[in-house]
Amino acid sequence: MGQSWQLQDAKNKFSNLVERARKEGPQIVTKHGKETVVVMSVEDYKKLRKLPEDLAAFMQKSPLAGVELDIERDKQPPRDVTI
Repeated sequence: MGQSWQLQDAKNKFSNLVERARKEGPQIVTKHGKETVVVMSVEDYKKLRKLPEDLAAFMQKSPLAGVELDIERDKQPPRDVTI
């Protein structure tokens, strides 16, 4: 991940922080030595927030969509079960 910034430096150089997040990737801001927040470009944020498509949509995009399978059910009666 990108550079780490102390909170005071991040506040004093916010424009620089934002520009680096846009050009170099997410920037970590620390408070009292602990990683607290990440500043990132909106493009990176949208990639993270992109919702995965549901299974039905995924299957519809499959190259095998529309292919019919040759499946036959066994026509024998079910077996007897004793209880």
